[in-house]
Amino acid sequence: MKIENSSRNDLAEIFRLYKEATKFQKIKFPENQWPEFSRDLVVKELEENRQFKIIIDNSIACIWAVTFSDAEIWQEKNRDPAIYIHRIATNPHFRGHNFVSKILSWGKIYAQQNNKKFIRLDTCGNNLKLISHYCKAGFNFLGIKKLKDSKGLPAHYENADVCYFEIELENITKHTQ
Repeated sequence: MKIENSSRNDLAEIFRLYKEATKFQKIKFPENQWPEFSRDLVVKELEENRQFKIIIDNSIACIWAVTFSDAEIWQEKNRDPAIYIHRIATNPHFRGHNFVSKILSWGKIYAQQNNKKFIRLDTCGNNLKLISHYCKAGFNFLGIKKLKDSKGLPAHYENADVCYFEIELENITKHTQ
């Protein structure tokens, strides 16, 4: 297994994995699924080296993106030095490998290299299994609330309950033991 930046050559596979994730979401959590994401958004992430992949046996097993700002979702907490993980999508052939924990281990190093104190992610909807999954991986569940304004965000944030998760890096050792 290795983690590296995704490239433009991965675009077709990235969008295939988004479609596979959306199909899975429709089965597991029919109340809320991802919309179709903008090609321009993903290309910008690729150009800025903010789109990543896990490679296993020469196949893309999992993808995700990061940002260093997420003001629309995290509001006043966006002032904190953090990385924000978005759109984790797993290749169906590799489900069950606990990639969230692997992304979190990678994220600890990535955040520290970029002088960030927090690793954060969010998800829409009151999906108790997903909340439990993120907590088992080491994230602290901060609660659920509706966004004040979802303008400018992907469609799945509109009128959605948003679940907030974070890890504070100075407290990271207690999560890895």
